[in-house]
Amino acid sequence: MSRPIDPPAPRSPAALPLDGRDDPFFPFDLEAVEPADRHRSMGPTGHSIVLVGLMGAGKTTIGRRVASRLGLPFVDADVEIERAAGCSIADLFANYGEAEFRKGERRVIRRILDGRPLVLATGGGAFMDPATRAVIREHATSVWLRCPLPVLVRRVQGRTHRPLLNQGDPREILAGLMEIRHPVYAEADLIVDCGDENVDQSAGNVISALTLAQQPRIVPVRLERWQYDVTIGADLIRHAGVLLTPVLRQKRVVIVTDDTVAKLHLPRLLEGLAEAGIRADTIIVPPGEGSKTIAEYERVTNTLLELAVERGTTVIALGGGVVGDLAGFAAATTLRGLPFVQIPTTLLSQVDSSVGGKTGINTPFGKNLLGAFHQPVAVLADTSALATLPLREVRAGYAEIVKAGLIGDAALFEWCEANGQTVLDGEPDAQAEAVSLACAFKAQVVGDDEREEKKSDGRALLNLGHTFGHALEAELGYDGRLLHGEAVSIGLRLAFLTSVRMGFCAQTDLDRVTSHLDRLGMPARISDLGHVFSAETLIGHMQRDKKMRDGRLSFVLARGIGQAFTCRDVPDDLVREVLITESCVS
Repeated sequence: MSRPIDPPAPRSPAALPLDGRDDPFFPFDLEAVEPADRHRSMGPTGHSIVLVGLMGAGKTTIGRRVASRLGLPFVDADVEIERAAGCSIADLFANYGEAEFRKGERRVIRRILDGRPLVLATGGGAFMDPATRAVIREHATSVWLRCPLPVLVRRVQGRTHRPLLNQGDPREILAGLMEIRHPVYAEADLIVDCGDENVDQSAGNVISALTLAQQPRIVPVRLERWQYDVTIGADLIRHAGVLLTPVLRQKRVVIVTDDTVAKLHLPRLLEGLAEAGIRADTIIVPPGEGSKTIAEYERVTNTLLELAVERGTTVIALGGGVVGDLAGFAAATTLRGLPFVQIPTTLLSQVDSSVGGKTGINTPFGKNLLGAFHQPVAVLADTSALATLPLREVRAGYAEIVKAGLIGDAALFEWCEANGQTVLDGEPDAQAEAVSLACAFKAQVVGDDEREEKKSDGRALLNLGHTFGHALEAELGYDGRLLHGEAVSIGLRLAFLTSVRMGFCAQTDLDRVTSHLDRLGMPARISDLGHVFSAETLIGHMQRDKKMRDGRLSFVLARGIGQAFTCRDVPDDLVREVLITESCVS
């Protein structure tokens, strides 16, 4: 792994010229630090594995055992630094100081990681350097070996080669280091708790974490003046602190969630934020569409102001579409705009409302008639949260995935036909793929028409099925008898039925849509709701919809699967006829 060489003669700090970069020319021979054998095993992640943590955590002993079991080389960064410098780390600290030492350490780590995968144990302070963290993040999977204080104290007793431990009582020094370093260590890709387990057990825990961990899927949303990522994967709520730290203006957030979601997910979110040193306050609202009111909006904004939020304080929406819409509108309007993060916990919100920046609340005159465009700084779609949903909620969210395919991605609809049942059955990979595909489609549409300003098509196409669906929701008073996704499911079929009646679409396309919805137990017909609706009343709700232009109804219709378009030439009589055909009274 490393070839023996004669160490270079040490030079005084004053004699160190600069090499044209940000690093000084240390008395290091980097040729002594040889990158890993480029023909060795790839390991479980395909990346190098870098172990971080405080002195005494077992990075070297555990690292050797992990490397042996994975068939990878093992490297101790401190050993390589001393080999390259020809002197001890204590001497380097004494001669050059910690700040200069960290620069040299970064060069050595970069050199070590410039090759095939290996297991690298770093010094306790290496990960504290932002530039070193960036190098590790680019080239490796980082693992924090988190160890309790009593164990660390016992393990470092008698060590005299650690400069930091020679400055006083080891317990006090380690306790102080934990307070400073743990929030930064929490930015590691994985966290493995190590206590009094033997080396084999600890190594097994590391390997299990590496094997189970899957890199999240990233869907970029790129707008004219804003950009952010939708991160999709398992257990993201627990690691939210690490994931959000790079985008937060200050390490302070206010979480808006509802009673139901708080019981399920809030403790994990708070734990993850605390580990990253992020201060969090919480506002809890009642669950359901009833929270999207002016009264609840006023309560949330008043609470934000009572908490003395600043312009850099981020509002986190933890929950479904209702929480996202309410919290987003509060963020958009408090102090003329606070940073905003979406952590959607339902399939519907993960594939639809969390992406695109639409926020709002309802009024007696209709749904989402008060609102604002306010893009998030990040979206974390934790697919683990979907396991807590009843099948009805999953079906409601799935309707929005089907909608994306019907609008403009025939291949996505074909994917739904082949994989829809697997998504509803809760298979994690299928759900993650579905969320990724739907978000990618929506990101493309939103990127082309962020504020729905195009006179035709554009972002308005995302309203396929919504004109009918919103009318049904409004008539039932948003009381929970009809979920938004269920209304969209029925609206999709009605939009294709209207398209057939107007001669835009073939009957075979309508049959294909209907068959898919029926096969998966999705609501497809107004009669499925067990309620008698008036055609005139539903048309009245449509006429109060915010998509009205110049007093005319606006529909999204289709010329076929994946060929949606906006249409403002749908006669009221034809809409009435479709509704009556669907069991509405005249």
